[in-house]
Amino acid sequence: MQTPPAGIKGTTLKRICQKYADKLRFATLYDSSHRLPVFSAYIFKKSDGKKRMDTPWMYEPQLVSDAESGNMRALPLTDDTPPLIGDSQAVLEDYTDAVEYRRCPLNPDLHQSEPNDKSSTYTLTNVVPLFTTFLDTTWNPYMDIIRRRLNNFCHSKSFMVTGVTVSGAMIKRGNRDHLAIPKYLWLAYCCPRFDRNSPYEVRFMFPSYGGYALNEYTDQKVIEVPLNTLETFLKSQMDPDGDLTIFYKGCVSENTFKKKRDLTSGS
Repeated sequence: MQTPPAGIKGTTLKRICQKYADKLRFATLYDSSHRLPVFSAYIFKKSDGKKRMDTPWMYEPQLVSDAESGNMRALPLTDDTPPLIGDSQAVLEDYTDAVEYRRCPLNPDLHQSEPNDKSSTYTLTNVVPLFTTFLDTTWNPYMDIIRRRLNNFCHSKSFMVTGVTVSGAMIKRGNRDHLAIPKYLWLAYCCPRFDRNSPYEVRFMFPSYGGYALNEYTDQKVIEVPLNTLETFLKSQMDPDGDLTIFYKGCVSENTFKKKRDLTSGS
């Protein structure tokens, strides 16, 4: 409903319209002090789950200078990224010595279908550091579960928001704290038109549902919860500015919204 998540506060938060090949692809709320996306919001596209392997990692020029706008750009193919880029956002060097961690896109390419939409997910402003074992054994399999669930049972667009909470743990570069490590990873989806004849074990997860997991080295699992339960959990972790809401009116269905609009317009 053209409404961004509300209630997340911070003086260093910047909204990014992620643009690739002259087209807006998704939106990110970026914390420039932690060099970490707080969330990425995107539209899920039915997908076969395949990944692109040939896209270079990119950065966001809008964070380097207010005079910049437009498309994300490939990071320079040198050992040292220009300081202006590294001061405003994460760069590949942040991950060089962080051997326990791997880059994880919040908007993953397996939730997109068009080649350019997939490519647009490979910007470091869409990426968080996760423990490699957690990414491989917990989070990536969960993202594929969501992909198959929405492929099979959602009849229209699915609106997605994937984000993090932080606790203060940082990855150092040189002698300075440079990149925040997520404490929790979370995801919520909103599917206004879904298959009402789907099996009960998935039907109760529509039109909206969510999940969260602790970014730890071993033995973690995703806890799936209703949307309002996820929002309550995030409030306890994030100290929100007022009420924290992920979707407009808790993911109102298109049919409900249309009926209300027809009644108010007298049609």
